[in-house]
Amino acid sequence: MYIPKPTPELVDIPSFKFLSIDGQGNPNNSSFGQNIEALYAVAYTVRMSHKAGFSPSNYFEYTVYPLEGVWDISEGAKQTYDGELDKDSLVYSLMIRQPDFVSEEFAEEAIKRALTKKRNELISKVQFNSLHEGQCVQMLHKGSFDDEAKSFEEMETFCDKSGFIRKSKKHREIYLSDFRKTETDKLKTTLRFQVTRK
Repeated sequence: MYIPKPTPELVDIPSFKFLSIDGQGNPNNSSFGQNIEALYAVAYTVRMSHKAGFSPSNYFEYTVYPLEGVWDISEGAKQTYDGELDKDSLVYSLMIRQPDFVSEEFAEEAIKRALTKKRNELISKVQFNSLHEGQCVQMLHKGSFDDEAKSFEEMETFCDKSGFIRKSKKHREIYLSDFRKTETDKLKTTLRFQVTRK
């Protein structure tokens, strides 16, 4: 589910727990990076909770899951959309999946503790939730985010041939590469959107 093939495939995604934070606007703006920092501050507070002495009894050591983003455009932008994407109209939810031992109460405690350690007020906007995507089509995209349209076209062609349609233009991206440090042509991103039978 996290490292798919570089060709479209149908998958059934079960319910997962996430820490998430909502935002809007161009991802090149500083607020986007601040949202990421807030999210990771809580994610690593959860990860290191056993050393801080507040982990649950069923805690186990794990590698922090990759950053994910669910992307859409604002309702206003949908009314005037002409095929050209205005990045300022983007709305998004950034997420990091959490292990099964994380409960709502435990996540709230991690958020409180992260707030005392980091000078980032956006930490208070981090939420804990469960999401079930169900049937989706996904593929591995290599290269620039600006070239994702080609992969989405390939995914939609696969849907059409397989008897499925997209539920909406909303989609998920899972960042397998650190886009702050990786050369653009070497970026690897899992692209996914929900589908239903025609």
